[in-house]
Parts: sequence; structure tokens; C-alpha cells
Amino acid sequence: MALVSDSEVLEIALNLLGFVVGLALGIFSYIGFKNTGSPTLFRLNIAFFSIGIGFGVVGLGFMIELFALGYSSVDGWIQTLGIGIQTVGYFFIAFSHGIKSFFPKSRYFKSLAMPLFIIPGNSLEHIIRSISFILLVYGTIETIMSYMENRKSSTIFVAAGLGLLALGEFLGWYSVIFPKSVLYFVSLSTKIVGLGALFVPISQVPLRGGMRFGGNV
Repeated sequence: MALVSDSEVLEIALNLLGFVVGLALGIFSYIGFKNTGSPTLFRLNIAFFSIGIGFGVVGLGFMIELFALGYSSVDGWIQTLGIGIQTVGYFFIAFSHGIKSFFPKSRYFKSLAMPLFIIPGNSLEHIIRSISFILLVYGTIETIMSYMENRKSSTIFVAAGLGLLALGEFLGWYSVIFPKSVLYFVSLSTKIVGLGALFVPISQVPLRGGMRFGGNV
């Protein structure tokens, strides 16, 4: 069996932790949907399960290759697949805000997104992370605007959670440009903390009904 470095073990552990947290959020959302029949909670159920599964694909995939198959390094396609599955979850979170199109039409968002796509040497993972970042920034800004209207404390946790997820994806995007740097581990940790922040309002969802994510959660 190939020797496994401490960084590889940490990477696997963080991804498995993300899998557990995402799964827990998905379960709470599912319970809320069963109790209330809210379409928003159904979308969030899909979103959090997708995010958790995305983490799980990376963590379990790396673990199987390194420990079971004895590979000296892991295949990049596992990382790309996991990030892609997470992006599906981010889309459903954005959709829960009533997003009308896959990309916002605002010039501000276009100017924000453009640099993420024009740097030479784009990989599929690079592009997927860019899409994730745009969707999460959209959700963060929409949630902040909702907080300005309703001033509910739970909305702050949603905004913080989405903002940390966006920051994590942004750092992950840079880790593609600067491989084997500490940015990747900071990215994973930031995303997990973001999911943890979302756990506060989502854990209260089963007791409430008919909500719009970021607005009335």
C-alpha cells in the first residue's frame, strides 16, 4: 500500500465531515418538508443532500484509491465530480430565492463573474467552481436584502452560511491555480463552517411551514 501523507488524510477527513454536515442538513430539511409540504424545503432537501454527497464522493473516492487500491496519488476526476454534485446543490439554493435564470442578468454580477472565466488554462473544475461562486454570491446578496426587510436574526445565519460557502468556493478556485497550497484546506474548512452556520436556522425548519429560504427561515 502506498504511503499516505498527513495532508491527504486531512483532506479525506474534511470531506467526510462535510458529508456528515450536509447529510444532517438534508435530513432536517426533509423532516420539515414532510411536516409542512413546503416546496422550498423540498428544494433545500435536494440542495443539502447534493452538497453532502459531493463532499462524500471526494472523501470516499480518495479513501478508496489511497487505502484500498494503493494508488500513490488520487485521480483529479473524483474532485471534479464531487464539486459538480455540490454545484447542483448550490443551484437549488439559488432557485429557492426565486432565481429566474441560471446566471443573473445584472451588469454587476457579470463584471464579478467574468474574471473567473477568462484566466488562461481553465479546467472543468475551475469552471464548475466559478459557477458555484456566482450562485452562492447571488444567494448571499438576496439573503442580506431579505434581512434588511424583515430583520430576523435567523436570516443572519443564512447570509453568513452562504457567504462562507461562497468564500470557500472562491478560495477553492484559487487552489486550482495554485495547486498543493494551504488554500485548498482553508477552502474546505470555510465551506464546512458555512454549512454549520446554516444548521442553526435549518434545525428550526421542521417546526415551521411555507417558507422562502433566506427570507422567512
